Formats: sequence, C-alpha cells, structure tokens
Amino acid sequence: MRMLTADPALAAVEFTVCRDEDCDLAPRHGLLRTDSDAVLHAHPDRLADPGEWARALAHAVLHLGFGHVPAAKGPREQPDRHDLAARCVVVERFLLGHTIGTAPEDLPASYPDGDEEQLAARWRRDGLPAAYERCGTAGGEPDLLLVPWDGWWGQPPDRQLAFATALTRAVSTAMDLAGGRSPGPDGEPAVLRPWARALSWFVSSYPLLGGVAAGITLVADAELARAHDISVAAVDAEAGEIYVNPLRRLEDEEWRFVLAHEMLHAALRHGDRRGGRDPYLFNVACDYVVNGWLGEMGIGTMPEGLLHDPRLAGLSAEEVYDRIVDDQRRMRRLATLRGKGLGDILDGSLGPLDPSCHGVDLDEFYRRGLAQGLDLHQRQDRGLLPGGLVEEIRALSHPPLPWDARLARWFDAYVPRPEPVRTYARPARRQASTPGIPRAGRYFPPEEVSRCTFGVVLDTSGSMSRVLLGKALGAIASYAEARDVPAARVVFCDAAPHDAGYLPVTEIAMGAPPRPFGLWGRVRVRGRGGTVLQPGIDLLQRADDFPRTAPVLVITDGWCDVLRVRREHAYLIPRGARLPFPSKGPVFHVS
Repeated sequence: MRMLTADPALAAVEFTVCRDEDCDLAPRHGLLRTDSDAVLHAHPDRLADPGEWARALAHAVLHLGFGHVPAAKGPREQPDRHDLAARCVVVERFLLGHTIGTAPEDLPASYPDGDEEQLAARWRRDGLPAAYERCGTAGGEPDLLLVPWDGWWGQPPDRQLAFATALTRAVSTAMDLAGGRSPGPDGEPAVLRPWARALSWFVSSYPLLGGVAAGITLVADAELARAHDISVAAVDAEAGEIYVNPLRRLEDEEWRFVLAHEMLHAALRHGDRRGGRDPYLFNVACDYVVNGWLGEMGIGTMPEGLLHDPRLAGLSAEEVYDRIVDDQRRMRRLATLRGKGLGDILDGSLGPLDPSCHGVDLDEFYRRGLAQGLDLHQRQDRGLLPGGLVEEIRALSHPPLPWDARLARWFDAYVPRPEPVRTYARPARRQASTPGIPRAGRYFPPEEVSRCTFGVVLDTSGSMSRVLLGKALGAIASYAEARDVPAARVVFCDAAPHDAGYLPVTEIAMGAPPRPFGLWGRVRVRGRGGTVLQPGIDLLQRADDFPRTAPVLVITDGWCDVLRVRREHAYLIPRGARLPFPSKGPVFHVS
C-alpha cells in the first residue's frame, strides 16, 4: 500500500481493501477482484512479494480510475470476456510506462493499440488472442464485478474524474520541474518562463502532442543559442531536445506555435525522411507543410516571418521539395526558426548523444506518442485535423520492416530456389512400403542447382566494421541456407579484387574476420587496405561461370567510389551511412 500511495495520481482514487476470510467475492486463484463500490477483494491467505501486490493494486485502482467499473444504481450487466480482456489490456499498456511494483512474468511484452471498445469489438469479430485472456489480477476468473450502488444520498461517485484531475496535476508538476520551475525563497513556486508554460499547456490541454511534449526536454541557454546561430528554436530528434533562444521576446501563443512546429519535426522524423535530398531545402519544404497544418489546427499564433504559402496546402513535404528545388537561389535566402539559410532540424551537431539517455527506442516513442495523441484527440472531439497530418501519423503507426526482412524479400524476388524434378527412373523412398504402386522419385538436376546462386562483393578495406560484417553475412548465410542455395560467389575487395570463388553458405556464416588478413572459417580474408570496389563488380559481370541472371549484393560502409552495376543488385550499409552516389538498386541499412 505504501508503494501504491507514493504515486500521486493513484493515491487520489479512494478505495478500500477487503481481506475477510469468509468473503465470497475474493478470487480463488488470483490476488484481487475489484467491484464498482471501490472495494478490492483480496485473497485472504495468498503469499506474494510486496512488488507483486503493489502491481496488482495499481492494476485494480486503474480500473477504477479509467471508469471500467463505474458506480450506478439499479441492476448491473456484467462485462463479457472480450470487455474484460480489453480493459485489462488498456490498464497493462498504461502500466508499461510506470515503475510500480513487479509485473508477472507471464504477461505479454507488448499490447495492441486502441481503446477498450475498439479492442473488444475487434476480438468479438476475429477471436480473442490467448495471450491477452489472462492479463487480470484474479487468475483465470473475471477481476471486475459490477454491483448495484446502494447509496441513498446524492449521485454515485465519479472516480474517473478524480483520477484524471490528479494525473493531470502530477504530469504538469513534472513538466514544470523539467521546464525550469523551482521553489522560490519563500516556498512558493517561481513563475514559469513563457516557453515552459507553452510546453505545460500541451501536456495538460492538447492530447495530440501531449505524449510527445511529455518526453521532450527544453534547453533554454542563451550561450548555446549564440554559438549555434539559433535565432528562435531548433530541434534534435535523436537527443529528444528542443533548443530555444531565451533572449527572443514572444507571446505565449507564439511560443505554443514554435514548440508545436519543432515537435512535429521530431515526431514525424523529418530528418530521417530527407534521404539524398538537400538538407536545407528539405527543411524549408517541411516548414511550409508544418506551418500550414498548425494554421489549420489553430495552435497558437504564427510568429512574423515564418514560411507559409496557401498554394502549397495539401501537399506532402516531398511534393513541396520537388516544387521549390528548381528555385534554389531564392529559397536559400529564406529563414527557418533557426535563422536565415540555416535549418532548424539538427542531426546531432550540438554534440554526441549519450545512448543511455533514453530507455525506449526513439522511433517507438514518437510513433506511440503521436498515435495515442491522435486517438485521444478524436475520441474527445477536439476538432478537425488536416488530412495530410492524419495520414502521416497513421503511416507512422505501422513501423517499417526490419532490414533483414526486406533483404529476405529481395532474395525471394531475385534468387531462384532449386525445384526438384520427379522421374520414375528413380524409385521413391516410400516404394518399399507399397510394392504394387509405382512411385516417382525426386532429384535436383545439376543445371537447376547451378543457377540458384548470387554474388557478394565484400568491402574488406580498413574502414569496414567487423560488427557490420558479422550481422550482414550472418543474415545472408542463414537465408541462403533456408532457401537451399548451395553456394554463393564471394569477392573480397579493397584496393584490388580477390576472388574467393563459390563458398558454401555454412562457411559464409562463420562471421567477420577476427583480425586483418585472418582466417575466416576455412577461407582466408583478403584486403584491409584501400577501397576500390568497381573491379570486384567487373570481375563478377565478366565471369563465365557466374549466371547472367544472378543478382549481386554489395556490402560496404559507404566510403567507396561510384559503382556501375549492369545487373540486378542491392547494397548493405550501416544505419546512418549514405552512398556517395544515387543507387538504382535497393539499399538496406543494417541496424
């Protein structure tokens, strides 16, 4: 109970605990059952650690705070198994971001998106997954019980309102402290600066960006702004920080517009979507789109001098870029929130990012914050949103396939699989069991097996990472082995090509070389010098024993010359690296 009441939001929900040995409502196998009179019926003699009890209590109290067991007069209809599972999933999904107690080991690691009604309707239609059927606190029994409210005075209590008020107050307090509010000398809190008030407003009053605002850190440092030429604001999505110039005088409504502008840059991952485009011009294109959205949504007031053109309404950032790229001389004289000729989307230029500063994956954080914010915005009827913004948020809700899955699809498309041929010249292995029935055997013709191969041009220069080699070659070998590819043609290449011939896929899977010029399985790795990969490509394209339809996979770190490949090909490079030339084949980024 002490662990539970340490959380101010949960402590605001009033409840009582029944541990009567003769209680008929206590679960037989679990820990707790919650009824609509805010009574938690605990198993009288079940032993559990304090952390497990605290987690179960938090689960039960959240049922009360979320309005899953509201108090009401008259007969009550009990929720069915789909409603029970959906409500427990919503509670456990909320508890994933809280460190209250200890979660049971048999709970799922992730939960589907959607509110209680959406999940219950989906599971009634498609069936209830077994993984989400026992997420409650009563074992296999229902952990929610609706009973008639027997109070003869007034109206039934609204515990959902009390929890929402306390949760808003707790989050606002945390954001106040993160935004610079500190107690004054007389014990009263100091007045928030205007940019901190704007960030607190998003957390407490604007659900679409509230989740993103809760995880963003504001950095108001005049010296840092001067050193990096930040006129008003800039954002670093990887660091999760918005840098504001505290010397700029803007109204509260203007600061709301500025912070919403930078949060959308970060949450929609405009920096990662740039690709090979000009960084500043793509930043300008994103500014046109974001400013147009914020004007339609009525968030704050646009400061004077920002980029806005009604003729570009309804276009995506990529489409706007295609329109403005032809007029670079004029566009480079425009100003973003950072200043004239400078982009306000930073890419780690303010210093190295500490990998331990974030406990969750950044893509998942921004994706979840926007998806849940959109869900709340629409459920609460907060107003219409631009169609382009809704489309981008929904697109972000479906994360891209991992690089190895996309590589496997590329193999499926371009590397054939040997197909067996049936012939009565070879008796089947089951022939002895049915002597009176002739059965055709199967075998692989040599010409069928020889064409099922691919080429690998491996950059073995001194700049190549052994981790990249290990991950890339391990994925290639495992997938080739799964598709019965007997061997792959491997060419090591640094300043000159070194043909290793056809290597069995089991030898390719041995991993990266442990040292320069070391043994790699039973194959000696050649190279670790400079980087000239075109001769290796030419060697494969001119080889008489290499099929003309076989694709080529180039593994490099991006520090290479311009390559010309006249057959189907793809590139495998580290995440964050870029090729120094436009590629006609797909590029897979190894994470």
